[in-house]
Amino acid sequence: MSGDDVTSFDVRVWAVTKRSRRDGPKYRTRWVVAGHEWHDTFTTKALADSFRSDLVSATRRGEAFSLATGRPVTWERPVESAVCWYDHACAYVDMKWPHAAGKSRQGIADSLATVTPALLSSVKSRPGAEAMRAALYGWSFNARRRASGPPDEAHRRAERWVAANTRPVRDLADPGVLRPALDALALRMDGKPAAASTVARKRAIFYNAVEYAVELGHLSGNPVASIKWRAPKVTEAVNPRVVINHWQARALLDAVRAQEPVGGRLVAFFGVMYYAALRPGEAVDLRKDALSLPAKGWGELYLSTSAPSAGRSWSESGTRREPRQLKHRGTEEVRVVPSPPELTALLHQHLDDHGTTPDGRLFRGVRGGPLSESLYGRRWAVARATALSTEEAGSPLARRPYDLRHAAVSTWLNGGVPAPQVAAWAGHSVDVLLRVYAKCISGQDATARRRVEEALRAGS
Repeated sequence: MSGDDVTSFDVRVWAVTKRSRRDGPKYRTRWVVAGHEWHDTFTTKALADSFRSDLVSATRRGEAFSLATGRPVTWERPVESAVCWYDHACAYVDMKWPHAAGKSRQGIADSLATVTPALLSSVKSRPGAEAMRAALYGWSFNARRRASGPPDEAHRRAERWVAANTRPVRDLADPGVLRPALDALALRMDGKPAAASTVARKRAIFYNAVEYAVELGHLSGNPVASIKWRAPKVTEAVNPRVVINHWQARALLDAVRAQEPVGGRLVAFFGVMYYAALRPGEAVDLRKDALSLPAKGWGELYLSTSAPSAGRSWSESGTRREPRQLKHRGTEEVRVVPSPPELTALLHQHLDDHGTTPDGRLFRGVRGGPLSESLYGRRWAVARATALSTEEAGSPLARRPYDLRHAAVSTWLNGGVPAPQVAAWAGHSVDVLLRVYAKCISGQDATARRRVEEALRAGS
């Protein structure tokens, strides 16, 4: 006896016996546990023999039998149901949410909403692609919305269907299941190939989600790491055609200034991106106490926060922008960037003409809140149409405000600033800098060719 006399190892299993009955023969398996006889009856001898074999195997393994049921204790333990992909994906979102930036949360939801339809166990009564994505991206994979309550009825129906029809996580170990999931990451919703950088980002998130499944014990290893699937090649280098020269930058800033009454407040905003390579989110959250400026000449910017735009649905505060530490930096870590004389003058003029918000921000929206992408994006589009030629305006040249940052880094590199110093100013590693930003600014090609001609003449 063991376990307070509720189990016993004293077990004997008898041979199967046949019993004739009016409804046909029956086969009985009998066994004894601690002197008490138990039996079970089956319609065929094969079933009875199989059951007897299981009992004998349990006794040979030294398993305890229950005195209450007469069966091995292990048979009474509930079998853990396999975790389905949908439940795991939601758990992964909840794990990542508290520590991720709004943009990262948005990217996680996008990636999981892309791959989940490829991990369905059934297509019967399947919701439409748009309805399914709306439910997954807009609710299931948004931890804050999911915690606030059920979605509307349309989302609820789609979410319930997906939750009931996704494969177990363990099925990812099958290449026949995993490969179509990876293939889904390489396509847009319209079925066309996605950009290589998008595929790489989504695959990395999917890989991390599967790695979390390994951590939780749902898989013994990460099958994504071993499958021979090749993502499209990522082109990281900046297109030289987007990079403006200094003359073009000045013309664009003048075109922004001319758009009164709002344009004057945005000149320095675009200026810090062009002269100091700030990211838009860093420029939006730039504050007066981050400036160290002399009356004239070179100054410095001390950057410690950024407020990238991710949308109200993805922030903890419910606002479109949520200040946080710099990209790739720890909390309170500071990046020092030089302010050339031109930028120093722009910032002084901005402070004199427009001041700051009560909390010290240099740039604000129409109603005093954080500067929105739509506001400065519209002004930039007008400036391009005004300052650039028709041919230039139709090209990729400075198409996005972010391209001002590319121009700043390219200017530093072409000016002979050592790569480690440029990387420190830009907030990148040297490796990323040399892969992505080491491009000549517009107009340098002619200069380089002239230098080659001079070298050839000198050697003749």
